[in-house]
Amino acid sequence: MADRDEREAEPPEGAGGPEAPADGDAERRRRRAQFLRELNEARELRDRVQPRRARAARMRQQMRMRTFRW
Repeated sequence: MADRDEREAEPPEGAGGPEAPADGDAERRRRRAQFLRELNEARELRDRVQPRRARAARMRQQMRMRTFRW
């Protein structure tokens, strides 16, 4: 769940290629920002509701970061 790609599920409207209008790009960025805010809010809520699962996920993430090679 947490490793899921954070892109929108629906394709942007008017995606006609490189000549897409700038206002459509701004709208896409606005919708993406809203989506990411809601996603972050949902994760925070889940962490508050399920503290044991959230702690286990934090521990797994820390272990992944410890074993990551630069």
